Amino acid sequence: MEALVRFKFSICSPDADTVHLTQKRADRTGAGTRREDDHNVELLILGTLAFDGIETPKGLASDILGGSGSHCALAAALHAQVGMVTVVGEDFPDDWKTLLEKQGVDLTGVEVKPGGTLRWTCRYEPDMNIRHTTGLALNVLVDYEPKLPESYRDVPFVFLGNDSPARQRKVLSQVRNPQFVMCDTMNHWIETEREDLDQLLREVDGVVVNDEEARLLTGVHNLISAGNRILDMGPRLAIIKKGEHGAFLFSRFAHYALPAFPLEEVVDPTGAGDSFAGGIMGYLASRGRVNLWNLKRAMAHGTVAASYTVEQYGTQRIVEVSKKEIEQRYEEFVQFITP
Repeated sequence: MEALVRFKFSICSPDADTVHLTQKRADRTGAGTRREDDHNVELLILGTLAFDGIETPKGLASDILGGSGSHCALAAALHAQVGMVTVVGEDFPDDWKTLLEKQGVDLTGVEVKPGGTLRWTCRYEPDMNIRHTTGLALNVLVDYEPKLPESYRDVPFVFLGNDSPARQRKVLSQVRNPQFVMCDTMNHWIETEREDLDQLLREVDGVVVNDEEARLLTGVHNLISAGNRILDMGPRLAIIKKGEHGAFLFSRFAHYALPAFPLEEVVDPTGAGDSFAGGIMGYLASRGRVNLWNLKRAMAHGTVAASYTVEQYGTQRIVEVSKKEIEQRYEEFVQFITP
């Protein structure tokens, strides 16, 4: 395979043990897996922390912990040591900081500025695939310029959550030698900051988008064609989310599809995609190997994390779930998808 100019990531077959990043990570952790006494941040996440207000057919939840970063980081922290970079206002509750830290999320990179924290409200239709944003106050996020702590600058795994491509690139530029980088984006950035987004896609190893975003990004309706078209833009892998219908993985080596975890009831789908991405990145960071075998397992762990997130409002369920419950549902999911 052709070598990447900047990053050490490559996709290999599930039987291959030698990947550039695998060897480097193994040197750091001995076995390429997370150790309980290792408190170094393994995964850096750029993502928002917010006050959310969510109305679904099941009810209403106001002023709860939300934001893409909270969902992503809490899911990732089930597997790896996570550090966040974002900004909050002086109104961000100390209880929420304590909660995040208790779950294993390092907040050294979270800046507190005078003013208010991001606030977002939404309402879901009876068909919860349809959501309306009813309120948005960016507050301190408007002029936020991310500055990484020195302790984050050598983090090997990076997830650039949904944000302006310029801000995502600014974070990435401060990481000295990232080994695997994945980003998220959304329709707004595709339509308004396409030049920066195109440059970002040439600088990352992977991208995760939903089906609507993939079609807008590529101008192609067929998702298989869209996934391949995204690879032509620079990333070595692309993951396209299809909500309740699962997700596709695209790479030059192989394609892979995975269904969603079957649930009888969904209370709140907010943050499911962020939890999915967090589960993927957390698992990969814990293993230190990015090959097709681990990517498949990572997607399954991401699916499991998302399935817990939607059982309650906001982050209420994901902060309660135990690692034992995660593993039990993972095994159940493996049985569900195995012929």
